[in-house]
Amino acid sequence: MDRIERQILSLLFRGPSSIWHLIDFQDASLPEFFGIMEKMERDGIVRVRDGVVTLTDKGEKIAEEIAFQEYRCPHCDSTGYGIAEEVREDFMKIVEHRPLPVETFDQGYIGTETVLRKLAFILERGDASGSIFVVGDDDLFSIALALTGKPKKVVAVDIDERIINYINEVASEYSLPVEAYIQDVRRENDTFRGKFDVFVTDPVETIPGIRLFLSRAALSLKGVGSSGYFGLTTLEASRRKWYEIQQMLHEMGFVITDIRRRFQVYPDDGRNFFSFQEKLPIVKKLGCRVDYNWYRSALYRIEAVRLPEPLVRGDVEINEEFYKDDESWATPY
Repeated sequence: MDRIERQILSLLFRGPSSIWHLIDFQDASLPEFFGIMEKMERDGIVRVRDGVVTLTDKGEKIAEEIAFQEYRCPHCDSTGYGIAEEVREDFMKIVEHRPLPVETFDQGYIGTETVLRKLAFILERGDASGSIFVVGDDDLFSIALALTGKPKKVVAVDIDERIINYINEVASEYSLPVEAYIQDVRRENDTFRGKFDVFVTDPVETIPGIRLFLSRAALSLKGVGSSGYFGLTTLEASRRKWYEIQQMLHEMGFVITDIRRRFQVYPDDGRNFFSFQEKLPIVKKLGCRVDYNWYRSALYRIEAVRLPEPLVRGDVEINEEFYKDDESWATPY
């Protein structure tokens, strides 16, 4: 019995579970999880009905021997970080009117409390001062950063004109040191080369996609000691993919200083990418609607130990493989 099966059995030993809760609790990729669940069902260990998973009598006996208790802290959403309360009131008002995600750009924002915990982490790491470059910002993280009064300058780039216009409107209204520009990551932009201390991004999780996003972000950094933050799931990125991504980071001149597991939550609040959940392969395969905030990503912090060297230079053309691969089961098809 492998580690993922032990995770599944341990949660089910506490009682029946939504399959979406199971997905969040374990850390195999979605294709791997689906295969494991099919095997456990064939072996008579679990029963799945209308999206609810229970142990059979056989499963109960096995789980009794190997189940472990819940060890995660029940507070702070198990992140270890509180919320940056000093900006909460203003930020809550601002996000109420942000543009809604569209599937064309594979958009989906992290929750408001997640933004404020991520902000607290960046503040604690000493990275909120200086100049910060945000690549893709449907989270409105550039605004949250600027509301602290710490950064000298924040620049956000995004392909979505609605988001750029909204960020600039908010920055003007609140007199924030934020500038937002339309940018297609396919086009290299020398305007931002070597200008920033920190970058923040949440890239596409295909190998071509993350290579391009991280290259554009790395190009913006000043040099040794500059840092970067990005999210990466285990759901759409297997261990093999994590290995390839970490090799990229080392090639580019970065060391990984922190990985905060399950840190970023993408909420099903009726407006996020779950609004087009019927187009997600995992929803089609499971045949039941989402009833739990199951899509989470780890938060990486990386730091340059030499002048970062982007792996992608110049303009590039992209195709469907940029957005989707065999593990992209939470990406609309």
